[in-house]
Amino acid sequence: MNDTGGRGMGWLALEAFDLAPVAVALTIGPDHRLVYTNQAYRAFVGDRRLGEPIGDAFGEWVKEDYGDLFDRVLATGEPASMVEAPVKLASAGTDDETRFFSFSLSRFVHERPGVLVTAVDVTEQVAAVRQAERATEEQKRSRRRFESLVRVNAQTVWVADPAGRIIEPSAGWERMTGQTWEEYRGDGWLTALHPDDRGPAIRAWADARRRARPLQHVYRVRNRDGEYRHVEARSAPVHERGVVAEWIGSCTDVEEEYRQRQRLDLLGRAAAAAAEHTGLQEAFAALAEVLVPALADGCGVHLLPDLGDRPKRAPVIAQRIVTAARDGLRRQPPAGEERFAPDSGFARALEGRRPVHRTFPPGRPPADLLPRSTTDWLVDVRAGSVVLLPVVVDGTVAAAVTAARRGDRAPMGPDDISLMSQIFEHTHDALSSAVRFHRTQRVALALQYSLLADPPEVAGLEVAARYRSSPTAAEVGGDWYDSFVLPDGSAVLAIGDVAGHDLAAAVGMSRLRNMLRVLTADRADPPGEILRRLNVAMATVAPEATATCVLGRVEEPEPGRRRFHYAGAGHPPPLLTRADGACRFLEGGANPLLGAPVDQPYDTASCSLPPGSTLLLYTDGLVEHPDEHLDAGLARLREHASALARRPLDAFCDGLLDDLPTSGTDDIAVIAARVTP
Repeated sequence: MNDTGGRGMGWLALEAFDLAPVAVALTIGPDHRLVYTNQAYRAFVGDRRLGEPIGDAFGEWVKEDYGDLFDRVLATGEPASMVEAPVKLASAGTDDETRFFSFSLSRFVHERPGVLVTAVDVTEQVAAVRQAERATEEQKRSRRRFESLVRVNAQTVWVADPAGRIIEPSAGWERMTGQTWEEYRGDGWLTALHPDDRGPAIRAWADARRRARPLQHVYRVRNRDGEYRHVEARSAPVHERGVVAEWIGSCTDVEEEYRQRQRLDLLGRAAAAAAEHTGLQEAFAALAEVLVPALADGCGVHLLPDLGDRPKRAPVIAQRIVTAARDGLRRQPPAGEERFAPDSGFARALEGRRPVHRTFPPGRPPADLLPRSTTDWLVDVRAGSVVLLPVVVDGTVAAAVTAARRGDRAPMGPDDISLMSQIFEHTHDALSSAVRFHRTQRVALALQYSLLADPPEVAGLEVAARYRSSPTAAEVGGDWYDSFVLPDGSAVLAIGDVAGHDLAAAVGMSRLRNMLRVLTADRADPPGEILRRLNVAMATVAPEATATCVLGRVEEPEPGRRRFHYAGAGHPPPLLTRADGACRFLEGGANPLLGAPVDQPYDTASCSLPPGSTLLLYTDGLVEHPDEHLDAGLARLREHASALARRPLDAFCDGLLDDLPTSGTDDIAVIAARVTP
């Protein structure tokens, strides 16, 4: 029978607990003698002798740790329970093993009052929980260590959630950028980045989160003073139970390191760029592309060819040869000439041989310091700073370089000016070679022009000529043209090309032209016969030389009617363009080139020249390309000549030179005659 608070149960009813999945035990009397254990209990704690007090059955530690609890339940009848209570299980020959049980105690009465114990072994669950707690604590400890390490090496530490949004205030970021926590939190930090760097930063950050990999990225951040500085961002994911719980990162100002890397990179690129070019214009153009956009938004180079030789009070003449501009900005024309008063800021800057730096309100540059074209460009793009750098080569100011930044970038400062100066000092030897090449080319070109005759004035016939030297050769070329009037009033047109690009070619060209003049004026032979006699003379005067030539004579057999008699020696055929644009090549009178060992008559051909028609003689540099057949160049010439047929003769010649694609490696000479209506 049960007493108050107990539940009626016969002794034999305990057998119902034998197969129960929970452990069950029964103690009797005030000394709590163990009188019953079921199979589950024995499986947990082993066989224990029945009839003994629990202190004897389990060890004195049970009586010491739980004896009061048994006494209270037995005395009051109030049940009790414990969760995850440790129990030491002693086995013979082994150390005590501690396991954890969640159990309940209730009063039980049969013949004598006792305590009924039910228990569940929760040792494995306790071990799992404690392992998780240790892992969490270890993660916290690792995070604290990481944060401490980051703070030692970085100005800013930040924390973001798995989606990349900032979730904790950062005093370092606020000091760096001036952003408050409300401005900075979430994705607000992006507004402090340079507009050009936001896209790459967002993509790099998204890629790091997607792969759960550490991030290292450099971008420009606007500081409290409004200046953009390069900052290196580093971050790493914090994992909990296999997933990213948050990101911890740092930001470190690396502006000085970036400038040093940029300095070395630009110096290396400048040296390589200058070394690749022998021409002065090409060398300066390559250096301008190094400066833009790394140091400047726009750049111009003016040559000063006669600066050292000009009289003291003479104006300074500057020839613009190179311009460069950042993508999206208008570029100045690459050619032009400007004059400066000897007391102008530009002239004084060149005399001082030191860089001159000016900062000004956007679009309001200084007036007398820079070339007018440069000043107009600075106004147009709303530039806010400019540097004028005299470039000294072999002790002489050879050029003036202007570099400017727009108002949306920090003004050029001392470091930028120093780097600009180092770039041109670093490339001095290459520029020295280019300057010598340029001077030689100028002398060669002057010599070339001195050997070319001005077109004569002929009634009813307009004559124009052009010569364009190769930009890649400093020596005098072998291309030439000539025109003069015979005593009978006939106009002679000649054009030719002596093989080679050297002094020998120039001498050969001069001899050939002079001999042709003498032979043509000596007797009124057909052009083919004159070329044959010239070929015979070359065997004695210039036995090693070869050349091509077209010789023609424009006659007026009747008033208002013109006829062209011509012969060629290995040269491209003349082109006749009518006033209506119809074109045809004059392919008659073709003969072997001059210098060929042949003894045969040379043919002569003739054709009429309608009023308004244009006769064009040219050298092969106008039509030849190394990667295509000559017929393609001839077809292109005919097409352009047809389109230009109604232009004035000077515009006709300039249009052919400007519009036709040429190889750029050969001289070009043209001479054209137009029959005036």
